Amino acid sequence: MKWALAPAARPLIAPLVILLAAALLLWIGPGLPPSLAGLKEAGAYFVLLAGAGMSLWFNRGRAFVATVSLLLAYAGYQYSLDFGAESFAAKTAYTAAAVLVPLNVLVALRLPERGVSYHGDYRWLFIAAGEIVLVAWIASSGRSELSGAAWQEILGHWLLRSPPAPLLGRLLFGAAIAVAAWIAWAPHYSEKGGPVSPLAAGLAGALLAFFLACEWPANPAVFGVLTAAAGAILVVAMLQESHRLAFNDELTGLPGRRALLEAMAGLGPRYALAMADVDHFKSFNDTHGHDVGDQVLKLVAARLAQVQGGGRAFRYGGEEFTVLFPELSLEEALPHLEAVRASVEHYRMTVRGEDRPKQQEEGEKRRGGEGPDSQPPEKVLSVTISLGGAAPAHGMTPAQVLKAADEALYRAKRAGRNRVSR
Repeated sequence: MKWALAPAARPLIAPLVILLAAALLLWIGPGLPPSLAGLKEAGAYFVLLAGAGMSLWFNRGRAFVATVSLLLAYAGYQYSLDFGAESFAAKTAYTAAAVLVPLNVLVALRLPERGVSYHGDYRWLFIAAGEIVLVAWIASSGRSELSGAAWQEILGHWLLRSPPAPLLGRLLFGAAIAVAAWIAWAPHYSEKGGPVSPLAAGLAGALLAFFLACEWPANPAVFGVLTAAAGAILVVAMLQESHRLAFNDELTGLPGRRALLEAMAGLGPRYALAMADVDHFKSFNDTHGHDVGDQVLKLVAARLAQVQGGGRAFRYGGEEFTVLFPELSLEEALPHLEAVRASVEHYRMTVRGEDRPKQQEEGEKRRGGEGPDSQPPEKVLSVTISLGGAAPAHGMTPAQVLKAADEALYRAKRAGRNRVSR
């Protein structure tokens, strides 16, 4: 259980470290020289601008919505303070920040991730412009003929009364954080070890940081540092997400070929490499369709990921996988490879039909052969894999060892498949 929870907890490390660093900065803040004291307030601009630029570069729509919302909220509140911290303009800007930031992120989370611009659709820019105009109109209540004094009464309603954060804002923060956490961790548990999204986890952490900022609006240093922390969490989350997509295979959840090459670059003189291939994989695709082929790849990946002996599985490409044993000889690795091969062979994969009923009782009734709606049992497939292993000899490089393992794999296939060769 300990090791199973480690991948799920990993995305929490960066947000926690950033929040602790923000707390430390606030603690040592009074000791900073006057020339650096302004960083506590101005640093948020730099971090959020960097985050907005990075989200554009990486084409991350949800991160773009979050960073731009935070940037506009922070800039609007800082500008409103020029009218006085107790002014209605400052109260309006603060209430808008506490309500619109989580609302924008919540809406973005509920929509599919399609990048910053989807076929030239820049709706978020129009929404941001509309929000700026609306907030400016409300903030001018009592000072402009176009904005009546009724807004002052509306912002005094118990749902919008502030500071600290109004009840409506707290509800929206809670909903947005919950949805972001669900998107981040649900695949890990519902798909038995599926990937955790660092970006969704970062959105949850950034919302938490900004919520804490909204609890201290009267303290410019606290508000600025925690807002900067929210932006920093998003920046780190985007970097982690890009690293995950570059180094991990999205279908199987295993590290990809690029991760394998990096691992091979750090190997010592003692290690073993194995290549694995799904037997008759093309026939699975041709006979049962690509969806079943994907199920087969996930099955094999899950079994290879459980290899013992300190082995680590990688998706090499197509139906091929690689297993690396960084501290074992080939003789020591072979029993573990054989155990994985047997595990795949003995597993019976059920192919579920498209019209399979969702209710278990209805499914059992159909398979029981009773009534006009009865149907035969669902197909059960047996999957096998072939493996070839190799270890360094006579100054071989890891690339040469990998090629030797690939040659051993083909010897296993020529010998009849469903076996381990060397």
